[in-house]
Order: sequence, then C-alpha cells, then structure tokens
Amino acid sequence: MFIPSSVQPLRLAPSILSADFSRLGEEVRAIEAGGADLVHFDVMDNHYVPNLTIGPLVCQAIRPHVGIPIDVHLMVEPVDALIPQFAKAGANIISFHPEASRHVDRTLALIREHGCQAGLALNPATPLAWLDQVMERLDMVLLMSVNPGFGGQVFIPSTLAKLRQVRQRLDAYADTTGRRIWLEVDGGVKVDNIAAIVAAGADTCVAGSAVFGAPDADGGYRGVLRALRQQVPQSA
Repeated sequence: MFIPSSVQPLRLAPSILSADFSRLGEEVRAIEAGGADLVHFDVMDNHYVPNLTIGPLVCQAIRPHVGIPIDVHLMVEPVDALIPQFAKAGANIISFHPEASRHVDRTLALIREHGCQAGLALNPATPLAWLDQVMERLDMVLLMSVNPGFGGQVFIPSTLAKLRQVRQRLDAYADTTGRRIWLEVDGGVKVDNIAAIVAAGADTCVAGSAVFGAPDADGGYRGVLRALRQQVPQSA
C-alpha cells in the first residue's frame, strides 16, 4: 500500500562536496556511522556547470569504505559516456539533468541497464514537463533548490511550491501504479528549513555544508545528523 508523503521516512544524504578531501575515506565512514542514509556524490565538469570536481576513480576509492548507497549526481554534458564508468565504480543511484542529454528516455534506460537506480535532476528554472513521459523509468526526482555548481548556496524559497507540485505528481503516480519514486532536494538544506522542505513533499534531503561544516566535538557527525532529523517529527 502507498505510504502518504506525510509519513514517509526521511533519508539524509550528506554531500561530500563539502567534506575534507584530504581524508575522504574517514569522512564517508563517519557520516555512515553518524546515521546517514546515502553518500551524495557531486560530479561537475566545468562545462555544464562552472566548477570541476570529482570522477569515477574517486567513487571507486570510497566504495569499500561504506555500506550505504552512493547517490551520484551528474552535472556534466554530455552525460551518457560517464554512466557505465560510475556504475562500474560502485554507484547505486545516478541522476542527470535533462538539458545534458539528447535523449532523456535513452539515458534513463542506460542507467538501469547498468544496474543502478535512475534519477532526473531539475534545476530551479527547469519545467516539470520533463517528467511527463518518463515516470516509468524514474526511481528518483532530484529537485535543485539552488543553481548547480557550488556548495554552500542559499535555499531558493520558490522551491517549496515546486516541491509540492512534484509531490502531487508522484503521489498520483503511486496511487495508480503502486510504485513510489523518491523525491530528493539538493541545495541550502539546513536545520532551520528542513522541516518546511519535508512538509512540502521531500523524502530525501542532501546536506553538504550543514553537515560537514558543523562536525561534532568527537570528530563525527552524529549530532548534526540527529539535529536535522529532529526537525521532522516522524524522523526524531
């Protein structure tokens, strides 16, 4: 039976974009020990977005350090050539932006053919119409609440209305098919806004600087992850 969004569990996905790269293995082990549900892995190419980050070799390097899924967000163009590489490197979920693919349906199929769950990432100005023809191929919708390219940005308030619209679509789809699609939000998620984000329909939240910028005294991340969950009643 479909579980309404109001009682869906909250998944937290710390973004290693804000982690200490000099000790990345230790960092991902710490977030898993602290209660993270996913490792969010931001890939930027200095082409689709104005920044250059990490690739499949880093994904392969951290894979043995964690048992939780690796959630790869591809902010690259073109996108298809990287999908098999990240699947081989240990990714579990791969999301991409429709503007970066010439054939969105084919790219989603490619992700699934390589044994990963498929996500479509929508920028603040990207219309929701992209979802209309591909729902059956989606495992996750990633809604950007900042313009992609850099960590530490401020949450765009209009994202809440867009979130509610996506949640309505996903709920209607689940009512018809019995299959739930995750709704992830990425950008500016903090302790002071996560409750509103989840209330608007998100079930998965990416947090970068809010996690890695506020480590606990013992060097881990249990306290900050707990603080994020405690803002959402069903996750306390």
